Amino acid sequence: MGVHTLAELTTFQVGGPIAALYEPQTHDHLVETLRELWSEGEEPLIIGGGSNLVAGDEGYDGPVVRIAHPGLEVVPAEPGRIVLRVSAGVVWDDLVAHTVSNGWSGLEALSGIPGSVGAAPIQNIGAYGQEVSAVLSAVELLDRYGEDPVWVSADELELGYRTSVLKRHRGEPAERDAVVLTVEFVLTDAAGNSAPIAYGQLAGALGVELGAQLPVADVRASVLALRASKGMVRDLSDRDTFSAGSFFTNPIVPLAAARSLPEDAPRWPVTPVAVEPTVIPLDHYTGELPGYAPTAAPELVKLSAAWLIEHAGISKGFRLPGSRAAISSKHTLALTNTGGATGDEVAALARFVQARVSAEFGVQLVPEPVLVGVEI
Repeated sequence: MGVHTLAELTTFQVGGPIAALYEPQTHDHLVETLRELWSEGEEPLIIGGGSNLVAGDEGYDGPVVRIAHPGLEVVPAEPGRIVLRVSAGVVWDDLVAHTVSNGWSGLEALSGIPGSVGAAPIQNIGAYGQEVSAVLSAVELLDRYGEDPVWVSADELELGYRTSVLKRHRGEPAERDAVVLTVEFVLTDAAGNSAPIAYGQLAGALGVELGAQLPVADVRASVLALRASKGMVRDLSDRDTFSAGSFFTNPIVPLAAARSLPEDAPRWPVTPVAVEPTVIPLDHYTGELPGYAPTAAPELVKLSAAWLIEHAGISKGFRLPGSRAAISSKHTLALTNTGGATGDEVAALARFVQARVSAEFGVQLVPEPVLVGVEI
């Protein structure tokens, strides 16, 4: 199979050697490969496009399975609805381009995001007012200790802001140890019109008000232009795109904590999670309520990680002395490999950014990418 490194398999192009690389080209071959490796006691590292992975210089002392099998099926549905079943190995932006070319809406604002379809539900990817959770119906999974693939509804994935039960967090195992095989989406056929525009910057670029609907092709073109201006569309001639995209998630903090920030710090309200009522079966009710009173969940707000980084004194293009890892010259939320950077250099820069923001604002930034053999 030859010698490979994680640097060769990721858009950040950092990461040391791996023991072996497997690239199954069909659904069944992928299932067979995983079963065989698991039965041998192996713990394979599963990757897709490698666009949301930061790896350490020691690499991965085990097999890597790269999911790249193709496949797209249109499932019969009621008029106005388009149900797609897409193989996890399909390139994400190829899927978006396909839906836009057919005039289907639901994914157009997610144009230009790198990676594969299988990663979309794991990360609950989102951008410019759209999230995969809004159109995700179900996924086909192969559980680590399951015998056969199973379909589960989107609700079972517990999708949140850039997370799900399938995501590894800061090097920790996922809550559900399973591999995504196929993803089912439910899109809308609205005569070529987009979903309502829900993001101010996109609305401004398109010259419309929030809530407007435009041809999906126009929305896609505008999103691609916006992403390219931030170095967020892969371009081998642009070192800013040798990255994992947005490196930190936007912090979600209690309103009280946000009030300590400067007035001009951007913030957006977060929809509170509904509190389930306490239910007492009649045959267990004694006439008394439990000896506690429900407490209201704290009001939460989302902050701008980019604003926090910039106002902590870290500018575009910043790098630590002697380091080949840098803040993107186009967007402070992206860390980049300017050429020959190591995983240690990327991690050191990320920790420096975290420390500066924490010291200045008391807010802890959380890395968005999956970390393998590196601590941040």
